Amino acid sequence: MFKSIYLIPFVFIFSIGMLHAQEDVQQETKPRPVRNTFESIWLIDNQTVDVPFKNTFEWDIQHRFGTWENGYEDYFGLAAPSNIRLGFVYVPLENLQVGFGITKERKIWDFHAKYVLIKQKQDSGFPFSIAYFGSVGLDSRDLDSFVETSDRYSYFNQLMIARKFTDRLALQIAPSFSYFNSPELIYSDEGNFVGAMNNTHFAISALGRLGLTDRIGLILSMDFAVTDHQINNPENNISIGVEFTTSSHAFQVFVGNYQSINPQYNHLLNQNSFGDGDILIGFNITRLWNF
Repeated sequence: MFKSIYLIPFVFIFSIGMLHAQEDVQQETKPRPVRNTFESIWLIDNQTVDVPFKNTFEWDIQHRFGTWENGYEDYFGLAAPSNIRLGFVYVPLENLQVGFGITKERKIWDFHAKYVLIKQKQDSGFPFSIAYFGSVGLDSRDLDSFVETSDRYSYFNQLMIARKFTDRLALQIAPSFSYFNSPELIYSDEGNFVGAMNNTHFAISALGRLGLTDRIGLILSMDFAVTDHQINNPENNISIGVEFTTSSHAFQVFVGNYQSINPQYNHLLNQNSFGDGDILIGFNITRLWNF
């Protein structure tokens, strides 16, 4: 398990940014919002504080190959069981995006909304952008364990706080809360019932982007469990990759240990350990249209 100490550099840099913003002399003109804290609404497995322009539509493809623990036997996970999500996003109002998606794993339908509460301002303005993201997941598998329809639902809530320090560097910290109507049941390899996990889970995510050129950047995402579960305690995540962007496309390729794609399932149920080599290759592709 990764230690919370890895978050200290992020908190330290955020604190410096706040002090610097407070020391600036207030400008006579009204500060303008900072544009494009990140280059996409996604950064690996996490949403960012950004929302596209009003009346835009986006198509997302998110793919996770299998772990490469078997080496060449399954081409380092490329031929292993994989997961994929197709997502669709629309921006009906300024600062508000809504969308839905379908995921191969557990046949999950998800529905989400994201709203930018505060935008970072240039010069002496507010030093951060703050956004809320909420998602509902529906497990559509035909299972007898779902006694009631409501047992199929899970929820994810996240508050995102980000700062664009320069044209090249942006960081984000995001606490989150996941809730499952039906607790996950755990069985041994022999099929014996072990117990049920907690159906609530708190976590915190830290992510960043460092631009190398106007179109290429290094991306990093780390997710840390706050809730400690007595059964099937989830593993933390670390992912690192490269992002290529245009005005309407983003392509991210990375290695990490999250495979579920849907955030509440990643945070609560992940058993892939980065330290044990349970690493996989993934990619995200987004295409944005303006109507």
